[in-house]
Amino acid sequence: MYKELENKVAIVTGSYGDIGNAISEKFISQGMKVALLGRNLEKLEIQKANLEKINGSKILIKKLDVSDSESYKNCIEDIYKEWEHIDVLVNNAGITRDNIIVRMSEDEWNNVIDTNLKGTFTGCKIISKYMIKQKYGKIINISSIVGQIGNKGQTNYVASKAGIDGITKTLSKELGSRGINVNSVSPGYIETNMTDRLSEKIKNELYEKISLKRFGNAKEVASLVNFLISDEASYITGQIINLDGGMIT
Repeated sequence: MYKELENKVAIVTGSYGDIGNAISEKFISQGMKVALLGRNLEKLEIQKANLEKINGSKILIKKLDVSDSESYKNCIEDIYKEWEHIDVLVNNAGITRDNIIVRMSEDEWNNVIDTNLKGTFTGCKIISKYMIKQKYGKIINISSIVGQIGNKGQTNYVASKAGIDGITKTLSKELGSRGINVNSVSPGYIETNMTDRLSEKIKNELYEKISLKRFGNAKEVASLVNFLISDEASYITGQIINLDGGMIT
């Protein structure tokens, strides 16, 4: 628990996925006000109902495709009108459209870049203006270790995550003097619905590459994000922090 986070306003994109939900739950448990953003309104409503059981914190839900810049701008304006400040942005929205490069279509490339990379750029561009005015803000970009090491069949996804890390480093230089911290959290293999579908053989092969011999979990990602928005992390900015169990050493 960080007392200074009570009543802070956070925006979480891609909020109802495993990692987004864990981050939102962590924030709400500390009395933060959280705006949940995602493409599926029904999933947002279910998430809101579940999270409201924690401590009755204020929660807003907004249906949003982060690749739509004008809709994003209108969405943030609505949130600001409701709560009058924006303290934290977690850029978590992301998709995959895997294929080897000789088979990857232009649509598969564009869809991933537009959501993952352009969506992060748009969120940072719009919300940093509010943070600059208040001379305070925390931006956390959810990246991936594949942005550093690559991954077969994911040229589009890897490019988007490497780009996100570049945004993090650049914005930390642009916004640091305005009291805004910008960091990337780069998970390795995290227990999600996607990893649950992997065969035991593939899981065991992956464990051999991970020093801790297990996958991480969404709560561990949420705990790191929560630390990075706290006062205890006030001197950390421009960093790409791997949460990978020692996969990259």
